[in-house]
Amino acid sequence: MSRTVRAEIVGVGTELLLGQIANTNARWMGERLSAIGVDVLHHQVVGDNLGRIVEALRLSLSRADVVLVTGGLGPTEDDITRDAVAELLEVPMARHDEIERFLRDRFAGFGRGEMPANNLRQADVPRGARFIMPEIGSAPGLIADLPDGGRLYAMPGVPAEMVEMMERVILPELEDLVGGAVVRSRTIRCVGIGESRVAEILADLFATSMNPSLAYLASDGEVKVRITAKAATVDDAEAMIAPLASDVADRLGDVVFTRDDESLEQAVIRSLRTSGLTLACAESLTGGGASARLTSVPGASTVFVGAAVVYTAAAKRDILGVSDATIAGPGVVSRECALEMAAGARRVFGTDLAISLTGAAGPEPHDGAVPGTTWVALEGEHVAHARGYVAPGSRERVRRWAEQSALDLVRRHLAGIAFPGSDRPI
Repeated sequence: MSRTVRAEIVGVGTELLLGQIANTNARWMGERLSAIGVDVLHHQVVGDNLGRIVEALRLSLSRADVVLVTGGLGPTEDDITRDAVAELLEVPMARHDEIERFLRDRFAGFGRGEMPANNLRQADVPRGARFIMPEIGSAPGLIADLPDGGRLYAMPGVPAEMVEMMERVILPELEDLVGGAVVRSRTIRCVGIGESRVAEILADLFATSMNPSLAYLASDGEVKVRITAKAATVDDAEAMIAPLASDVADRLGDVVFTRDDESLEQAVIRSLRTSGLTLACAESLTGGGASARLTSVPGASTVFVGAAVVYTAAAKRDILGVSDATIAGPGVVSRECALEMAAGARRVFGTDLAISLTGAAGPEPHDGAVPGTTWVALEGEHVAHARGYVAPGSRERVRRWAEQSALDLVRRHLAGIAFPGSDRPI
């Protein structure tokens, strides 16, 4: 029989608080814990201060069955997680000969001379706690079972060392603790729609769905709807997800580009291969970003022929044949330029389809266009369509939105779906 296990993740390290490194450990751990049925309820980050670490651990253990700590197990004076665990448990340190021998052997293998005495701190374990011998690195992990039934795991902060201990020791232990419950998720991804509009369309489902549950994640030019179910078996969880996923996709309609959590570029390459058509790109605003995304997909070479990055007006004219009249008239940030760029790329590369992306990424205006002004176009034997808009936000965001918009034109054309603002494909 499965049981509910509540978990909290604590990252230790002042560098995390200062933003010098990202806490990627917490993201990886959260995904893996949820996959085995552990409910992650809180994340904390605390600096390298003994009192504050102990305080953070006490708070975590007061509201979670299992606490997973990363960082602070190294040999230096600011690596004090093991000291905090000892103070929390109100026990002294005990030096373990097994760990000491391991450290001396590991250090000798490095060929760096005599091991500094500080490294022996890693052989100290709070009395009564278990330890995890590392297969990567030199820092042992710790496992402490609390009198009230709670459990604390402490692991190194180096991601590879954390992952190794999680996969070899901690996840199997927790899977046994949960007792066989599984968690499965399905992600439906949308393009060309805002998170608030998605939430409005799905409001009643969000309010009434508990298991399976709904969650939204917005990123630049895209919204993900994640549906998660917990059940005794994988088949049971998938069966719970299926009708809700179908309802969500039906309500959102043609903005959905996948029900299988594939990227937009993966969906486009898949559709091109199914249709037997080829594609080329002409990029100014995005500097090759859309092409890089397409070529990151395995097998893209069967349908993606090439790209021209034409950042200047002269390059647009000399390589793609954009007319002097367009450059001097409406300019390089215009519907006319986007259409001529797409037509030029299709001609140069001899493809069935071509997309183009041009605009003013900012932060300054470009060729008379305000920052964020974007034009994307699609050209083919029976299609010539351009879309313009002004995207808010940073230079990076404007470029990402342009990539999404251009790739979405290809997706819609191949699927026979109306372009944004059109009644039908042109």
